[in-house]
Amino acid sequence: MSSLCVFAFTVILILLPAARVSGKVPAIIVFGDSSVDAGNNNYIPTIARSNFEPYGRDFEGGKPTGRFCNGRIATDYISQAFGLKSTVPAYLDPSYNISDFATGVTFASAATGYDNATSDVLSVLPLWKQLEYYKEYQRKLSSYQGTSKAKDTISNSLHIISIGTNDFVENYYAFPSRSSQYPIGLYEDFLAGIARDFVKKLYGLGARKISLGGLPPMGCMPLERTTNFAGAGECVGRYNEVAVEFNGKLEKLVGRLNKELDDVKVVFSNPYDNFMRIIKNPTSYGFEVVASACCATGMFEMGYACQRGNPFTCSNADRYVFWDSFHPTQKTHKILADLAVKSVFSQFLP
Repeated sequence: MSSLCVFAFTVILILLPAARVSGKVPAIIVFGDSSVDAGNNNYIPTIARSNFEPYGRDFEGGKPTGRFCNGRIATDYISQAFGLKSTVPAYLDPSYNISDFATGVTFASAATGYDNATSDVLSVLPLWKQLEYYKEYQRKLSSYQGTSKAKDTISNSLHIISIGTNDFVENYYAFPSRSSQYPIGLYEDFLAGIARDFVKKLYGLGARKISLGGLPPMGCMPLERTTNFAGAGECVGRYNEVAVEFNGKLEKLVGRLNKELDDVKVVFSNPYDNFMRIIKNPTSYGFEVVASACCATGMFEMGYACQRGNPFTCSNADRYVFWDSFHPTQKTHKILADLAVKSVFSQFLP
């Protein structure tokens, strides 16, 4: 199975509890990949799904929702911390309607990327399609809340973008097309250009609070370590070097956007250094296992390879940083969400 992205949320070194806060953020609006997909892929023809056990085994009711996790994901916890609902629903889920989406919605699609070629690999929603759904959402919101209130909701909502890892591990390094077109540095520039245009389009649609996520140490995902035979199962250094380089370009992009666009606050959520601290010192965060995942053997399984009843699947996911070979456990998501609210997102609090 092709790899899916882990996640990209800024964390700080110390662990602080999430606080429930009331304020000026009426909704959490999310774009991205499997790090923030709450089940949109359940409703499109793709194999990139996780709507089956053991996914969701620690979710309320033990329900597999389509989140690539044993329970809730970071955006769910962020929503709750802002005094909103405890889960952010998937836009394509027919069990929800605009009254649910008015306080939070995710358009994310597992296995996608900035590059349209990345979304083509497993036939998932490209970023431009997520934007089209967002426009449709705005029309529904205007009908539901009235034009004036809907505009206020959009301008004050926190827009979170978590995407990019798939462009490298599922596209650039997996197939020859992009790597034959672009040296890695130019491909990074290509993706950063798409990120810039996407933020500007959100701005043009009324968004004023935007978080642009960077890449985690993608060379340290369990699958990458498992297949790093020459490196004796250690993190893949070249993947991590690319993550650091690309993050630097996104950070500079955020600075330029804040200067170019009026009345906007764009923040950069860079998870790299802090997530690497978790990997190097897992016990400091309450983890015991970081090199392998909870599901199945923990070495290479995700999606349909993460099957219910596999005798190797761990009994306590809270001991593990990763749930499957690409995605974090609910506990990891909660830690990152708590820290992000206390650091980067604190400036959006009243």
